[in-house]
Amino acid sequence: MRRKILLFNLFIFSLIFSLEIEVLDTPNDAGNSLTILIKKPAAVDYYEVYRKEEGKEFSLIGKLTKEERSFLDDKVMRGKLYTYQIVGVRDTFKIFSNISSAIAKAQFFNTARINVLVGIIIFSFFILYFIKKARKGERLFIRRISGLDAVEEAVGRATEMGKPILFVPGIGSVADIATIAALNILGEVAKKTAEYETTLLVPNRDVLVYTVAYEVVKEAYSNVGRPDAFKEGNIFYITDSQFAFTAAVDGIMVREKPATNFFLGTFYAESLILAETGAATGAIQIAGTDMVPQLPFFIVACDYTLIGEELYAASAYLSREPLLLGSLKGQDYGKLIILLILLIGSLLLLLSYLPSFSFFSKIIEFFNVS
Repeated sequence: MRRKILLFNLFIFSLIFSLEIEVLDTPNDAGNSLTILIKKPAAVDYYEVYRKEEGKEFSLIGKLTKEERSFLDDKVMRGKLYTYQIVGVRDTFKIFSNISSAIAKAQFFNTARINVLVGIIIFSFFILYFIKKARKGERLFIRRISGLDAVEEAVGRATEMGKPILFVPGIGSVADIATIAALNILGEVAKKTAEYETTLLVPNRDVLVYTVAYEVVKEAYSNVGRPDAFKEGNIFYITDSQFAFTAAVDGIMVREKPATNFFLGTFYAESLILAETGAATGAIQIAGTDMVPQLPFFIVACDYTLIGEELYAASAYLSREPLLLGSLKGQDYGKLIILLILLIGSLLLLLSYLPSFSFFSKIIEFFNVS
């Protein structure tokens, strides 16, 4: 009987000292988590994870199954000391681990994103390389965009007819990329209208867009040496109401009958209303947006339509500015590399399923950013 009791005590004693944990700062994070590892598990039904903060008692923060060997505590603060203990539960017995502490720290670089760093370096190299070539005067090829080639003709037509040009920079805010692209194009159009002494009307729905458009047009007139031809009243704010703005622009087209209409930027349900009214007045219409649902309406009702990224490339296409041209070419080559990586990655993924090509799985893992 004594032998059985002794053996039982030894068994319990071994269980108590077999549970060992280690607390580590979670790698590659922003310093908001700690990882608790079970280095030596015990024969238990489940584990309870306890945490203690400075000046407080241990409190239960989670549980682990008997198969699990790690616990991520993402409810910690950076730079603060935390103490942990795991309790293994087996029937009515509780087995206590050692006590371990750690401080969460932020890592300067996430080593799991080296592939992203490599991509950024390559992408930046192409952009800087083509900017340098453009500044040297080398001609960089950009495929012909008919809608942008027609800008010169559209401005010339308005000048010959003695009619104004209407430029609508969308109904979006300055936070929209399409609006920024439209304002860049507005600057180039304003330079041509200043040279030809053509009236340029720019109605706006957003107050900030109005302010930026005003300065863009004013600067464009100054750059071509015609600051005296700039008329403040031609760049104006109407209202922030979507369809009230649309009705006002339609009224301008009906009354002024501009020879050329530009609809560039972010558009929604008003796209067809504007384009149809402009078509009814007989104007040449050049439209462009990155809002895919509105593209069919512009394509049907306008003479030229810039689709998607053609709108973003327009400022570089029209101005031939080396910085813009180099950036555009660098982005194109970056996209080409991404396409090649996708094709090669798909091939490697297929080959990795073959036993003789299993080492390809390591290459795929390197490029995996999920």
